[in-house]
Amino acid sequence: MANPWTGRGNPYTRQEVRDRLQTVVDQKSAIIAAGAGTGISAKFIEKGGADLIIIYNSGRFRMSGHGSTAGLMAYGDANAVAMEIGEFEVLPVVEEIPVICGVHGSDPRRRIWHHLLKVKEMGFSGINNFPTHCIVDGHFRQVLEETGMGFEKEVEMVRIANKMDLFSIVYVATPEEAVQMANAGADAIITHVGTTVGGSVGVTGASCTMEDAIERTNRIIEAAKKVNPKVFFLTHGGPINTPEDVRKILDKTNAHGFVGASSLERMGVEKSLTDLTREFKKLTIQK
Repeated sequence: MANPWTGRGNPYTRQEVRDRLQTVVDQKSAIIAAGAGTGISAKFIEKGGADLIIIYNSGRFRMSGHGSTAGLMAYGDANAVAMEIGEFEVLPVVEEIPVICGVHGSDPRRRIWHHLLKVKEMGFSGINNFPTHCIVDGHFRQVLEETGMGFEKEVEMVRIANKMDLFSIVYVATPEEAVQMANAGADAIITHVGTTVGGSVGVTGASCTMEDAIERTNRIIEAAKKVNPKVFFLTHGGPINTPEDVRKILDKTNAHGFVGASSLERMGVEKSLTDLTREFKKLTIQK
């Protein structure tokens, strides 16, 4: 659907995004969603054929040379940063594929329904629950839940997004969270198995092995499918980093695709810039 004012492809309705993804699945291709923290990342991710672009506040830290976990910390207003990246960098350059906005649903300073209206008005086609508290555990997670800033706020955000005809693609870390999101009407569920390994600022050891990631992904998918078999399932994080890693997990689960942020945007920049600079440094002066 082209925007009648600009001729560009954004925004799409919830059903239009679902139809696009279903076409990918029907063609037996993997759905690829990619994080973009800058306009140039978004432009060339689209040229590479990604199906969705997701804007995370962590993209700003990632593309500044820091770890993505900085996006979970109090280093800025996560919702404001995602909107700023969208308005001034990504949405102006993406021509055709849907762009999804990362929303910090538990932000106590915002009326989430009001913020989602702004997200839709900006031209986003959907929302993602990032920063997400599903990847926080232990005592701190308990404190967040008990003080009204827990995962249920993210679930409620999805319910509101549905009423606004916004597509929702959400992170979960457990089967129980997957059931909550499926009941809320999430269109796509991402099985988050931990921080991505590798690269200059990735974790040095996997939070789980590939076997663990496969087992956790299967449990999450099985739980959510009992609620809604029409949910799209994607994988993310931990040892799932390279195309070959994704191939392994797709072969052994019922996932429909992969969400890559560090593994696409950061890793791509790190390797290509390093290799290209080395090629330039091989040049000699012949006089």
